[in-house]
Amino acid sequence: MSAQTPPAAAPSSIPNLRRPAQKRPSARVVTVADTQRISPNMIRLTLTAPELANVPLGCEGANCKILLPEPGEAREAFAARLSEGQRPVTRTYTVRYWRPELLEMDVDFVDHGDGGPASAFARAAEPGDFCALAGPGPAKITDFVADWYLVAADMSALPVAAAVLEAMPRDAKGIAIFEITSPEDRQEIDAPEGIEQHWLLQPDPHVPSTVQEEMIRELDWPAGRVQTCIAGESGVIKALRGFLHQEKGLDRGDTYISGYWKIGLVEDEHQKMKRAENA
Repeated sequence: MSAQTPPAAAPSSIPNLRRPAQKRPSARVVTVADTQRISPNMIRLTLTAPELANVPLGCEGANCKILLPEPGEAREAFAARLSEGQRPVTRTYTVRYWRPELLEMDVDFVDHGDGGPASAFARAAEPGDFCALAGPGPAKITDFVADWYLVAADMSALPVAAAVLEAMPRDAKGIAIFEITSPEDRQEIDAPEGIEQHWLLQPDPHVPSTVQEEMIRELDWPAGRVQTCIAGESGVIKALRGFLHQEKGLDRGDTYISGYWKIGLVEDEHQKMKRAENA
């Protein structure tokens, strides 16, 4: 399959994919209401608290910050640290489901073993445990106005990709490419029938992968307006960003594409790297 002429730039009157930046609500202590291993390498925590009552509808796919207590730390001591402005270990995650009538939010954690603080917390979590949650921010895509959609994600970005697919108009058309660690990590996603799903295996996510890029480069590019939701390892994202913006000429306002992690770096180091690149 070969690439065709890039689609014409969208008229400026058509709304952008992303909302203006909004201030996140401050962190509030939340309780683990339930835990579920939804696949061999993914753990879902259901978080709840009365303070979540101001979380808006439609926040699925938005980023939130999970602030982690120290092992053995009492809830009162953790809450005191937050109120004093001390910043616990913090990691970025995605809202997978939000049930406002129950004040329940589902957040999915990739199981990296006990080496990472968030993975270790999710693996050990039991109902009644606690952490803190800041956010969520705005949803990644709020206006679905394309003729064709391209979604791509590794395990870290499955929640945002799934949320975007489930929010799409039911007549949407396009392709979704997921890179997962094992066949059992495949998830049921309520995507439109016109979205063609591909599940690719990458048994060791810490080895650089080119399978998503290769598949996207070989697509028969459609005519019309294209929107994307692409997230995952920063090396993959850098290559895809260059392809989509420079070779295919997609409008940057139509391409949500974000590096969620970097091989060999913890989140704090990755965020520092991203800030330096954007400076």
